[in-house]
Amino acid sequence: MKIHFIGIGGIGLSALAKFLAGQGHTISGSDMRQSEITDDLALNYGAKITIPHHPDAVEGAERVIYSAAVRPTNVEYQRARELGIELLSRKEALRFILGDKEVYAVGGAHGKSTTSAMLAALLPDTNALIGAISKSFGSNVRSAPNDKVVFEADESDESFLNSNPRLAIVTNVEPEHMEYYGYDLDRFYGAYRKFLDLAEIRVINAEDPFLGSLEIDAVRLFPSRDLRNVEYSLVEGEPHTRFELRDLGSFEVFGFGEHIALDTALAILAARELGEDVEDLRERLRDYRGIKKRFDIIQNDPDCVVVDDYGHHPTEIAATLEALRTFRKMRGLPKLKVIWQPHKYTRTLDNLKGFVECFSGVDELVILPIWSAGEIEIPIDLKGAFSRYEPIMAERVTREDGVVKILDEKSQVMREFREGLIVAFGAGDITYQIRGIK
Repeated sequence: MKIHFIGIGGIGLSALAKFLAGQGHTISGSDMRQSEITDDLALNYGAKITIPHHPDAVEGAERVIYSAAVRPTNVEYQRARELGIELLSRKEALRFILGDKEVYAVGGAHGKSTTSAMLAALLPDTNALIGAISKSFGSNVRSAPNDKVVFEADESDESFLNSNPRLAIVTNVEPEHMEYYGYDLDRFYGAYRKFLDLAEIRVINAEDPFLGSLEIDAVRLFPSRDLRNVEYSLVEGEPHTRFELRDLGSFEVFGFGEHIALDTALAILAARELGEDVEDLRERLRDYRGIKKRFDIIQNDPDCVVVDDYGHHPTEIAATLEALRTFRKMRGLPKLKVIWQPHKYTRTLDNLKGFVECFSGVDELVILPIWSAGEIEIPIDLKGAFSRYEPIMAERVTREDGVVKILDEKSQVMREFREGLIVAFGAGDITYQIRGIK
């Protein structure tokens, strides 16, 4: 088929586009701006890319798939309706994309991208559709000549209920995206129950309060009991975690932190349920190189290390900061400096207290304007809320010649960071700012 994607530059929709291209479909797409993702789609997948959206872009398409950020007022959406082209949201499209596949789905509030990438590394002969760029295969998609798919399942709009899982991993459950669920906790937790009920094989973090309370048949990981001798080391200046899992022996994986050991253990237990040999898993895990934008070291100099991290929820940021403190001490770096771009007004407001607490102990805090992700602005006094940190309120950042520059509204340099451990948190365009691309 000829399939057009509105919002193809997003990490989730681009994965579906690449996967369908690998299945023999002709793809095209549009987005508001050019990016690495749109360039990759055009160069490596033969996609015709339109920047920005234009009604003519849907001409000739047999099906149009659109991202959650696209509204019915979008010019391409309206033109597709006029032409009678089938319109599917990303959520709806999963039914025809995954409906006849053997899906190994990974869900959870935090860690699902990492766990998905790890599971893909442990099952190298499968297709993979994940919400981040795996450094092991340089993409958010991997194609294989079979119907087995490692899939990162998204709970934000209940789309994980359309993922047809044979196996389901859930890393943890924490109320998030509550604006979608109408701030109804019963509906939110009920969605996770339904997701797990869909699967034949279930692997869960049993020390998560909600998951531990479920009376279901599942492989249950108890991290405090099943993970032993967790140790950290530097290999050529990069972080690694070593741990023992149950009676399966010792494993070593790229990354720092108890959360890394937990995610890895869930992936190992899932692969074991699929019949994989433990020695093969131990060896394959050495090929896992992490994912882009998760503890992603983009500058690794003796006196200055810069990390790009996708963390955009207090729990994620706190876990990463704990690992970063260990990393800073092992590297002998003088200070921990944080640049934070809040993601979405609703998330920032709903979790404001948690955000204030999660940055405790950082030496310097820079706060950028909230990345709206299409939301209507909600006034939030971030300078007042974070006054204990004496934050630097900046417009944007950039990196030039190994120096991180903090800029004001007039693009004047307010501060320069030349040494220490510098980390940028956020799910917006901060990843391009800290890399000096924007």
